Amino acid sequence: MSAQHTDLIDQILSITPGSRLDVLRRHREVARENIQKAYVALFQPRDVTQVTLLERLAVASFVAGLHGQIVLADHYAHSLSQAEDGPVLSALITGEIEAGQTEGPYGIYPAGPLSAENKAGPHYRVGADARKLLGDKLSAALEHAHLLVFRPRDASREALQALLDAGWSTSAIVTLSQLVAYLAFQVRMVDGLTALASASEQPIAANSDSFTAALAAGNSL
Repeated sequence: MSAQHTDLIDQILSITPGSRLDVLRRHREVARENIQKAYVALFQPRDVTQVTLLERLAVASFVAGLHGQIVLADHYAHSLSQAEDGPVLSALITGEIEAGQTEGPYGIYPAGPLSAENKAGPHYRVGADARKLLGDKLSAALEHAHLLVFRPRDASREALQALLDAGWSTSAIVTLSQLVAYLAFQVRMVDGLTALASASEQPIAANSDSFTAALAAGNSL
């Protein structure tokens, strides 16, 4: 398998052919392939006119850091630092991850039965000094990503308009949303596989259904 076709999850978790986790993943071979194809589509795109690779890596590094997934956060931070102008941006993103740390989900539902679950929480904003360096466009993307991670129930036309006002096109907003959603799935995938790797050894047949459970529940096995 060539480097460009290396499966990212296998790589960052050091999953080797024939290992227990490799066998488990092959129970969902099509899903495994599609997860990698989605990664390639988002981070090795043919067209970067709407969302540059630097912007994609910056948002991914930020989102992985907010989720607290160390392995993925390290991967995206390293990838960002290797890009042109990446080292300075990577340091800024690290600072924004620290500034944006909180616990969720929270937010306000539209009036109705779910209003009983309303929960107040901080509305993250990039600081003035960092905004000068990041620019309004990337700052808006980070703020929107934080909203999607911690308070998705607050998603609104106004939130999307803030992205448009900052210079993002509608196509770019779709890409940003796809990226944040993919990272959320990727975090659950890595958490689940990490939990399975640390679990006591059991026959593969007895654990094949645990793979789906791991994806659904993160590390709560």
